[in-house]
Amino acid sequence: MSKKVLIASDSTCDLSPELIEKYEIKILPLRVTLGENEYFDGVDIDTEMIYSHYERCGELPKTAAVNIAEFSSFFEKHVNEGYSIVLFTLSSSMSSTYNNAKLASEDFDDVYVVDTKNLSTGGGLLVLTACEMAREGADACSIAEECGRLAKKVDASFVIDNLEFLYKGGRCSAVERLGASVLQLKPCIVVKDGTMGVGKKYRGKFAVELQKYIADRIGDASDIDTSRIFVTHAGCDSAIIDACVEQVKSMGVFKEVLVTRAGCTISSHCGRNTLGVLFIRKNEIV
Repeated sequence: MSKKVLIASDSTCDLSPELIEKYEIKILPLRVTLGENEYFDGVDIDTEMIYSHYERCGELPKTAAVNIAEFSSFFEKHVNEGYSIVLFTLSSSMSSTYNNAKLASEDFDDVYVVDTKNLSTGGGLLVLTACEMAREGADACSIAEECGRLAKKVDASFVIDNLEFLYKGGRCSAVERLGASVLQLKPCIVVKDGTMGVGKKYRGKFAVELQKYIADRIGDASDIDTSRIFVTHAGCDSAIIDACVEQVKSMGVFKEVLVTRAGCTISSHCGRNTLGVLFIRKNEIV
């Protein structure tokens, strides 16, 4: 008889509490340091606390990976309960979380660590796929292998209204920030090969440019797995979110349109007023 399969992820998958409960996903939170205090992402801190602190002090939080000891303790507990484990992490190019989990897993049988090569619900798409495979009876090894292949097909991108957080975090220059502000540029941040890069730059009002961005990313949807799409945001106005969700739904091709808010780790880097559509393509992204 095959073992029960437990699906887990670090907190950067940005899945909603409802999805986490529905699919019985275990979440290991990254640490977030705000001022002199340390918190756990999504446990005792939320994004509004980060934004409020920044508005008062001009200080961005610092984030830290789940450490080896925490992973080891987690693996030991659930392996002893009879589970095999598939754990998903933020891209190894963006954090040491994957390497820490991989090192910890070497002491256990039937523990598989998947590098999503992505962030936010780009990884969340793989987590939900894994949950569905587990419910259909797939074993942990098969799930990890399939999701490792699917990672190359995840299309993850975001449009950022304001480059302030990227500038403060050292991810863009003062000249780039000033130019974007003067020209009303809204850059599209695209994840490729596990790292973030700048794609198309939109110019104009945020709400209007988001409509153009969504049309550009989805196109005619002929190369998209239309079973699921995420609209993920970092504190956007509800009217903007609703308009984007309605646009996606009006295309009439996606079976499931899920809305989530980016967690503390992701929001610490992009800031308020960031929104993206994330989905899986039928072919690998080149």
